[in-house]
Formats: sequence, structure tokens, C-alpha cells
Amino acid sequence: MDISAAAPDEVAADQPNPLVTLAEIEAARETLVGTALVTPMEGSRWLTSVTGQEVSIKCENLQRTGSFKIRGAYVRMSHLSGQERARGVVAASAGNHAQGVALAAALLGIKATVFMPNGAPIPKEKATRAYGADVEFVGHTIDECLVAARQFAARTGAALIHPFDHVDIVAGQGTCGLEIIEQTPEVRTVIVPTGGGGFLAGIATAIKARRPDVHVVGVQAESAAAYPASLSAGRPVPLQGMLTMADGIAVGCPGEIPFTAIQHFVDEVRTVSEESLSTALLALIERAKVVVEPAGAAAIAALLDHPGDFEGPVVAVLSGGNIDPLLLMRVIRHGMAAQGRYLALRCRIPDRPGGLASLLNELSAAEVNVLDVVHERTSATLALDQVEVVLQMEMRGHSHSEQVLAKLRACGYEPTVN
Repeated sequence: MDISAAAPDEVAADQPNPLVTLAEIEAARETLVGTALVTPMEGSRWLTSVTGQEVSIKCENLQRTGSFKIRGAYVRMSHLSGQERARGVVAASAGNHAQGVALAAALLGIKATVFMPNGAPIPKEKATRAYGADVEFVGHTIDECLVAARQFAARTGAALIHPFDHVDIVAGQGTCGLEIIEQTPEVRTVIVPTGGGGFLAGIATAIKARRPDVHVVGVQAESAAAYPASLSAGRPVPLQGMLTMADGIAVGCPGEIPFTAIQHFVDEVRTVSEESLSTALLALIERAKVVVEPAGAAAIAALLDHPGDFEGPVVAVLSGGNIDPLLLMRVIRHGMAAQGRYLALRCRIPDRPGGLASLLNELSAAEVNVLDVVHERTSATLALDQVEVVLQMEMRGHSHSEQVLAKLRACGYEPTVN
């Protein structure tokens, strides 16, 4: 997916220092009382056993609107004057920020318009409309939507509620960091999914103000990771392109305000692959009984990729749970394939009665669940008395797959893995 990253919002002239303070985050918490939930902190025996360190998960997927976004959106909009509220607000989002803005607007009696990229998850669009916001589709990236939102703001006087590049947004997201410190006082490492950086910046600011010894780690999808190059360059650097299923953290350029805080307070930013995100999402469903979107699984993916790298106690933040059921099905299948629990192969069998039955009997004896079988007879490389079959099978894991392949070779089938 090609993008042309829009430049981040300029820091206002009355904000010469873009760093958010602990006092602003504490004030934001007071503002959010009765609006945002104090989300659960759950210990994870599964992740503790995998890493050898005590691990807890901070369940922002259980926040109102299904992600942390209501924190920043409500704080930002609560500071608008009466005249600004009368002109309405506008936002750009693939879904989570859209829902946060829509709910905050409904609670504050403000008209909201949200620009979403074409192809945004249908459940996120429907939820945004259900909260009362108007939705318009523009382009295919958040950056294109931001351009449209700015144009709308200039045309109508609506206040732009940026998804991450504003001090009020960062302060609101930072309230999650206060909760982490209070819920897990002995924490040594905090791992946070990261897109534009507002969530990471707020959490890191809050944590470092209270506990400067805590190691704070940001995690990005490796195919949509603007922060590593930006931090190396010392300034926000737009990506030339990105393609990831983790739409919640697919941002083409860091924001100026969160970037500065991340430079000051974040110890490292890591990246994870699409396979790691799929595996982490599936593991959370199976082992933690928690449903998250791909972006929400990024911290767990980093833990599973390098389980010995993090000093405990560890808190991994689940940033959101708004996943399209169709994407969930694809991600589960992809995650199962990454774990060796699906196997697709080709092999040649005699083209005579009982030929396929013999192969299937061998697979049955190996406790394989065959999902699909396709015959192919048109290849010029096949002998006259041969047929090639393509099988899709459900396995128990990589070792089971290797055992089955070895068994088929011993029986003379010469399987080829697709």
C-alpha cells in the first residue's frame, strides 16, 4: 500500500515545549472519572511460564469503545470552548479513534464527522455511526483521511481531533500509565503497541515520572514501522509505503508531540512480523481467552518473539479489541498455519479404485483431519496411470507435520509441501 504521509500538526505557538507533564496527565485522569474505565490488569500464568518472568496484561481491549482511544479523545474535546463545540469536531481514523471521538462527542453534546479510509473494518464503521458521528470515506490510508479532515476543518470551522499529535491526546492516553504503575507497583518492563505514538508517549511520560527505573518498550508492525528510522534520524520521517493487517497501528509518520516524548522517555522500539501478530492473537484467544485486534496483540508478539529479553515483572498492554469477524477468521487461520497446524501438500497416487482411499487411510492412522481434497489429472508430467491430489489438512503442530510427511515418504507417496 503506497502512502504519502501528511505532515504532523504544527505545535501551537503557545506550546513551546511539546512534552506533556505528569500534572497534565493527573488532571486528565480527573477529567475522565465516570467516562473512561480503569481497565483490568490480569496476571498470565501462560506468559509467565513462556518468559520465566512474571507477566501481566493490561486489558485496554475492555475499555469503552473497545480501545484506549476514548481517554485522549474525551480529554481533548472537554477542553474545547463553547464556541468551538458549537462548530463541531472532525477526525480521521481507521476505526478506534473514530469510535473514541464519536462517543466523546455524544457525551459532550458535540456534532462529530469522521473520515475513514475505504476498506475500514465494517464493525468499526457501524459502531462509529451508532455513537452518532457522520462517517465519510476517503482514500485508503489514515494520512489521506487526515488531509480530508484538515480541509473539512478549514471549510467548516470544526475542531480537528488528531488521533495522536496533541498534548491533550497524549495526556489522556497517559492515564493508562498511571493505572499500570498503581495496579502493578513492582513492574520493571512495560510493552506498548505503537502507531503514531500518542499512547506510547503518554504511558511512558506517566511511568517515567513515577518510576524512572521502569523499562518502556514500544512495538510496531515491521511493515508499518515509522519510529525506528525516525528515532535514528532524530525527527519524524514518513514511510514510503506500508502494508499490515494491524490497521490500529498503521501510521505513516510519527507525530511531533509524541515523538519528542518518545525520544525522552522510551527505552526502545521493536518491530514484529505479520506472522508474529497472527500467532500472538491466536495464542491470546486460546490461552488467555481474550479477543484482540492485530494491533492489540503487538506487545504479546514481541514477548513471544524474544521471551528472555524482558526483565520482570512485565506488563504487556492490549491496546484494542475491535476486530472484524472476517479478519479474525483469516488471522486465526494464518496463525494456525504459522504454528504448523495447517498443512497443504501434493502427492501422486495410482489412478485406480482404492488409490485415494489407501492414502486417506494412512493419514487417518496418523490422526490427520483432512479438510479438502482436489484431484488433478491434466499435468504433462503425470504418468498415464497416475493422478495428483492436493490436500488441505489440520495438524497438531510442526512436529506432527514432520511425522506425517515422514510416514508418507516411507509409504512411497513422495509428498510436496505447498
